[in-house]
Amino acid sequence: MRRISRHGMVFSAAAACVAAAMAAGCGVKEPAAAADRAPQAAREADQARSQESVPVGKPLLFHEAALPEGFPPPGPTGRIVVKDYPACRVARVRAGPGGVTGGANGMFGPLFDHIRRHDIPMTAPVEIGYPDASFEGGGVPAAESMAFLYGRRTWGTTGPDEVDPRVTVEDVPATTVVSIGVRGNYTDGRFAEALARLTDWLSSQGQRYRPAGPPRYLGYNSPFVPGFLRYGEVQLPIEPADEPPAAQGGSAAR
Repeated sequence: MRRISRHGMVFSAAAACVAAAMAAGCGVKEPAAAADRAPQAAREADQARSQESVPVGKPLLFHEAALPEGFPPPGPTGRIVVKDYPACRVARVRAGPGGVTGGANGMFGPLFDHIRRHDIPMTAPVEIGYPDASFEGGGVPAAESMAFLYGRRTWGTTGPDEVDPRVTVEDVPATTVVSIGVRGNYTDGRFAEALARLTDWLSSQGQRYRPAGPPRYLGYNSPFVPGFLRYGEVQLPIEPADEPPAAQGGSAAR
């Protein structure tokens, strides 16, 4: 069976057929209406607390590229967990004036050209950043940045890309997030639905946690994978509410 490879991303057509058969009829349950989410949020809060020190199940996932060094594995689909991420190095582009047009699709190209010029292997996931206001309600937010994560913090140098200054290499501090695995295309609408579940969970925690930065969407799959099989994680950085607020770094996660 033919395999397609591009800068570390590999896709097997045979594997897609097998996974499609396995996934038939196994979709992700849609979030409940706002009035019905309180009991669900309480259950998810208990589950997330119990998972903080217990390994979680693995989702059905096409492993097309390696995780960055020290990154935790993907979390379970449809379940809320708390995860810790190490410091890392990323190449980032931003949307808007002076940045990139065309949404997430427009931001992907400059990043791919950057890692190709510098011979940086592709990793998964790709980070899609959203503004702080995303978790304050008021409609479906739009992605404001995208980042490719370097496999190791020692690769490359920080600062603007010498060929395309829209791409900036940044060092990002370690972070703790509340996270939920989602299945399907990486859309702003799917992000908003998953983020609503995370904010419900955060509200159910009382004074235990507070938001520590803007949310993000981690995409693990390339366009080679059919949309209904793609896996991602929507995440919101958190910190203990009884500690002084931490300084925010340059990542969409912190």
